[in-house]
Amino acid sequence: MMETIEIIQLPVGPFGVFCYIIYDPITREGIIIDPAGDPDKIIELVNENHISIKYIINTHAHADHIAKNQEIKKATGAPVVIHRLDDEFSKTPESIEWNRKLGFDETPPLVDIPIEDGDELSLQNFKVRFIHTPGHTPGSCCILIGKNLFTGDTLFVGAVGRTDLPGSSFTALLESLKKILALLPPETIIWPGHDYGDTPTSTLEKERETNPYITDFLNE
Repeated sequence: MMETIEIIQLPVGPFGVFCYIIYDPITREGIIIDPAGDPDKIIELVNENHISIKYIINTHAHADHIAKNQEIKKATGAPVVIHRLDDEFSKTPESIEWNRKLGFDETPPLVDIPIEDGDELSLQNFKVRFIHTPGHTPGSCCILIGKNLFTGDTLFVGAVGRTDLPGSSFTALLESLKKILALLPPETIIWPGHDYGDTPTSTLEKERETNPYITDFLNE
């Protein structure tokens, strides 16, 4: 199976979340990760590139990442995918209250396909693999497509996601980082959920060598 893909990295919404449009340039099949805002711009890019969106995927269920799920679903007909634990956690009072504090009066996400660690979704020419990486939220996931890892708020360039929020755990996040480092090769490209670093992308090797949450807490 070929895994030659095109990646559009698009900052959207009031928190500058990176939304990703990922597609195969031959079949034009694609997915959207974290449609957090600016749905008209997202759909404009989808249409300009003649992409058939097969899935809408969320790295986790915080409102700043899921805000425009339903608008994108209405426009594309694609199902919404998220880890089962975040589907469940998003319905709790503490999760709903936190989303309101962010300024989003969001109802819990309407999930069509709840996934588990190691699940895969197949398009014609590439696969999408889910790596459960709890810590920022109970159901946070990193999305692996070929050599590309879409890390949401688990791993940023030079930082990690917050762990002082409802459902978060610093200990769990460190275990998730260990899991990623053990599972994936150093040349894996990191595509984060926010532009918080000195570059919009990185590699696992660079993060192992420079990210203080790895060098100070995990490296011997």
